[in-house]
Amino acid sequence: MKRSLTVPLTALAPVSWGTTYAVTTTFLPPDRPLFTALLRALPAGLLLLALTRVLPRGRWWWRSVVLGVLNIGAFFPLLFVSAYRLPGGMAAVVGSVQPLFVVGLSALLLGQRPAPRTLATGVAAALGVSLVVLQGTGTLDVLGVLAAVASTASMAAGTVLTKRWSRPDGVGPLALTGWQLTAGGLLIAPLAVLAEGAPPALDARAVGGYLYLALANTAVAYWLWFRGIGRLTATQVAFLGPLSPLTAAVVGWAALGQVLAPLQVAGMALAFGATLAGQLGGGGSRPSSSTGSFSLTEKTARKDSMDLMDPRLRR
Repeated sequence: MKRSLTVPLTALAPVSWGTTYAVTTTFLPPDRPLFTALLRALPAGLLLLALTRVLPRGRWWWRSVVLGVLNIGAFFPLLFVSAYRLPGGMAAVVGSVQPLFVVGLSALLLGQRPAPRTLATGVAAALGVSLVVLQGTGTLDVLGVLAAVASTASMAAGTVLTKRWSRPDGVGPLALTGWQLTAGGLLIAPLAVLAEGAPPALDARAVGGYLYLALANTAVAYWLWFRGIGRLTATQVAFLGPLSPLTAAVVGWAALGQVLAPLQVAGMALAFGATLAGQLGGGGSRPSSSTGSFSLTEKTARKDSMDLMDPRLRR
């Protein structure tokens, strides 16, 4: 994969995730956020494990669990709670605050001091979020908004830790994705049974919706996302996040008949501008002299080169 394609290919992940809300509310059984999260995560994880036939070793067992909880096990249920309780555009656009979470966590865990432009861009994205959410039609569901914010914080932490820990030698992003999806899915399974009981009856529309979520929306999208984390800075990756709410809002307007006020459109334009600005200058973060941020970047680059030669990733 040419490096010039890394950003657009990574961007396909949040674009795909932006369709989650429309699929959830249109095709899937109502009021089953945990069951939906389970069917999205576990089948995709098991599929990738079968394809790669690589299991974690040593400390990567617990690291996979931690990342699986943050990126999948906590993120998915909170995401679907917000999806069931909020309009699609409103639910997804809350994710635009992710760059601010990532900037703060990157300073703590990666030693990357944010440049003023990065902070200004993050505030601009958050302002775009506020314009869309506060001008949304209908009653604002507080629990739905809190779930959306919590899901964003969880994935932000997972993104930064994924960058900090990189990957084991000789292991590609496809295997890393499978580990996290499986760990997260296994965490969700007992919670889904305890909280929601037996699985609901599924019609053809629901089966098609779950297949889309598990394959294109999860297995492929998360593989592209984790591959992008290995090649870009954590801040650059985070600033692709607003593409998800933008996609959700456009899909909600075009396919679900949701109304967007002029101020909401302005908020989405602001969030999109922040997305573009966040890709300039490597995300605008400066490595701290007290950390090994440059060594981490060089190590990741070497592993990405190994991935291109790994026959397990040429499937």
